[in-house]
Amino acid sequence: MRSDANWRAIEDVVVDILDRRGVTPTKLGGAFTDSGHRVISAKLVKGGRLELDADEPRFVDRRIYEKWMRTPLQAGDVIMTSEAPLGELAYMAENTDWCLGQRLFALRPNATLVDGRYLYYALQYAEVRADINGRASGTTVLGIRQAELRKVRVPIPSLDEQREVGALLGALDDRIDNLRQTNATLEAIAQALFKSWFVDFDPVRAKAEGREPEGMDPATAALFPSEFEDSELGPIPQGWRPVSFGDIATLSTGAVSPMATPERQFEHYSLPAFDAGQRPVAEPGETIKSNKTPVPSGAVLVSKLNPHIPRIWFVGDTNQHAVCSTEFLVWMPKRGFGSAFLYTVASSPAFNRAMRQLVTGTSTSHQRVRPGQLAEIQAAVISDDAFATFEVNVTPMLKQLDHNRRRAAKLAEVRDTLLPRIISGRLRLPTVEAAVVEFPA
Repeated sequence: MRSDANWRAIEDVVVDILDRRGVTPTKLGGAFTDSGHRVISAKLVKGGRLELDADEPRFVDRRIYEKWMRTPLQAGDVIMTSEAPLGELAYMAENTDWCLGQRLFALRPNATLVDGRYLYYALQYAEVRADINGRASGTTVLGIRQAELRKVRVPIPSLDEQREVGALLGALDDRIDNLRQTNATLEAIAQALFKSWFVDFDPVRAKAEGREPEGMDPATAALFPSEFEDSELGPIPQGWRPVSFGDIATLSTGAVSPMATPERQFEHYSLPAFDAGQRPVAEPGETIKSNKTPVPSGAVLVSKLNPHIPRIWFVGDTNQHAVCSTEFLVWMPKRGFGSAFLYTVASSPAFNRAMRQLVTGTSTSHQRVRPGQLAEIQAAVISDDAFATFEVNVTPMLKQLDHNRRRAAKLAEVRDTLLPRIISGRLRLPTVEAAVVEFPA
């Protein structure tokens, strides 16, 4: 415990704890809508941030929002889950017009006593986490009441030092967010190119109308015909052919028991690892309790669980001891096809819509898709030359995406190593700041 900080109860350093648990549109005289003000829930708070794509969006209209959020969320607030799971956190960097949904608190710092970003990091400190867990209750699901949360104690050094700590650790998180945003852009470009070429046939339509395809060099434009022909799917580019998912991919099977080699290090691709940033976890065999599926280089992993939350993983290069959860289906491109094309097909909205029509199971948290059904999904309409050019263009994007994820994982490792040492006072800021500045961006 650091000696240069006062430990104070949360209730002494916040001006409010927003708590709208139990509030629903029905209780407020309304209903969820197709657009409007986003309702955020505990499902979205993952890995220290709000993952807005982690669940299907829900909205309410302005009238219900004003009833629901009499005190709006604002920059500096710290979001915290109250249960299932307990203590997940997110920092609000700006004002929002969202509704605070089920199982969430929002802590609003007293700006004269505590910096919001510092509080966000202090709540991750092991002694503070132990205090939170020690005040939780419940038999099957641990949760904390607001009255107990208020009593949790956090270290409070000087406000200047808090700001420095928040800025330092925040700089690492900002780098991670920049990499994520870059990856989102790369994903969007790859998907837009796939849709334009193989779903909407934009270059073919342009040429059929006597126009040059936009943003395309003459050699690439020459790969696309200028006419359509009839097919069972409707008009398709002349000379092209439809392909199903089973035409381009084969299911890779097999089983590995990591516990049979307890000291061996495995590269473990799991659903939690996907949700935490799509980076596999290095684990000894003794900690992996059930059989897993081998993951070869170039594989694309498709989660068969709950397709309303798409989990499609471009693997890239793996080591010889890479394994994945059996909730993932391991697909490899067939001869003549590539991982980039396979990935863009599997991660396309059309493919996800098709998956969602194939689910079995009544519970929305335990719906699954049968592997054989995926092979029958209509993937795209292609020609060999256009597909090959697409693969050449998109493969570097996906390799950069994988590199950025590895970089983000390394930055997160640095942050997680520094956080307890800085909060505890074992490392002094000048030393740490110099090290972070020298860490490659």
